[in-house]
Amino acid sequence: MDKRRAILIILDSMGIGDLADAANYGDKGSDTLGHIVNWFDEHQGEKSEKYEDSLVPPFEIPELSKLGLGNIGGGEFGGDRFAVEHPEGAYGKLRELSKGKDTITGHWEICGIETPTPFKTYPDGFPEEFIKTFEEKIGIEVLGNYPESGTVIIDNLGPEHEATGKPIVYTSSDSVFQIAANTAVIPLEKLYWMCETARELLQGEWACGRVIARPYIINEKGERERTSDRHDYAVSPPEETLLDKVKAAGKTVYCVGKINDIFNGCGVTDTVHTDDNMDGVDKTLEAMNQVEEGFIFTNLVDFDSKYGHRRDPEGYGRAIMEFDNRLPELKAAMRPGDILILTADHGNDPTWSGFDHTREHIPCVFYGNPIKAGVEFKTPETFANIGATIADYLGAEKLSIGESMLEEISK
Repeated sequence: MDKRRAILIILDSMGIGDLADAANYGDKGSDTLGHIVNWFDEHQGEKSEKYEDSLVPPFEIPELSKLGLGNIGGGEFGGDRFAVEHPEGAYGKLRELSKGKDTITGHWEICGIETPTPFKTYPDGFPEEFIKTFEEKIGIEVLGNYPESGTVIIDNLGPEHEATGKPIVYTSSDSVFQIAANTAVIPLEKLYWMCETARELLQGEWACGRVIARPYIINEKGERERTSDRHDYAVSPPEETLLDKVKAAGKTVYCVGKINDIFNGCGVTDTVHTDDNMDGVDKTLEAMNQVEEGFIFTNLVDFDSKYGHRRDPEGYGRAIMEFDNRLPELKAAMRPGDILILTADHGNDPTWSGFDHTREHIPCVFYGNPIKAGVEFKTPETFANIGATIADYLGAEKLSIGESMLEEISK
């Protein structure tokens, strides 16, 4: 029997339409992928405002369409334009059982954990008592402490930070405490230490899902530009996830991008940092060349961090098309016992108001020699069906939630 591998790639935030409870989150009507398609249809041929000497191109995703993405729900986004007569993969969409719309909640549910109580958020900033304690620990006052877009806050508070050395702290609608700093003012290792200090404090009444280091530089144009040295400090999952169970089965769990941070290293055997989406694809291909048996788990974060949060539909759409162009390489690197799964962890509609995630279904396609082509799976109860299917395929212990779709989608 061929050695089995599952390659799971998270197209971070590429939602496919609002969930039934989206109104509770202010997201009724959100549709990340659908609204990107609409934006390109409306602006095709116009002079691009984001890309110099360029016109807005047509939105084309031939490789994703071949896999069946455009067939989900009978051509749910873009009408029939992206549907194909004979999809190469199995496909469908899944809903989130957990409460919330953040990165940790989405990834954890995919891997078998339901989060019935959302992580605590801080819409008015973090409590004064916490901020004072944090300042005492790091030996300096902080700036900010309110919800804001990361790129906006470094432009607004960057000059004061650079003049005083005070780090910039901020949050969002997610359960995050973010610390931004110019690395010429606060070196990277010191920024990481500040984040580790905050992580130790953000427990109990000050509970917080993630602490994130947000380093930036002044580029050659004199603009403040965030670097790829971001680092997430998450809480550990409350129970074993797919990663732990695959590792316990004696197989490799190779994580690409921020996956290791999201699971706080639990169940991970190998991890590699990425600089951007295309570096993430490169590192995934390298992993596919190295790993003999097991689980390769990749997050491509640019869709979310560079385009969704910045409400840039053109950039988001171009990034999807750029990934689409790389799919033939990923397919060519697959072995007979491989399955490739493409999905998302939440939405982040770049045409929506504000700058936060949106509560949406996620698309999912399975592809590979073991997968029955052209099947639209009919068990869309939870993101965890993805992890349950992977566990089943790799011979790992069953997850706490989710149902394997392997019988339904395999040959």
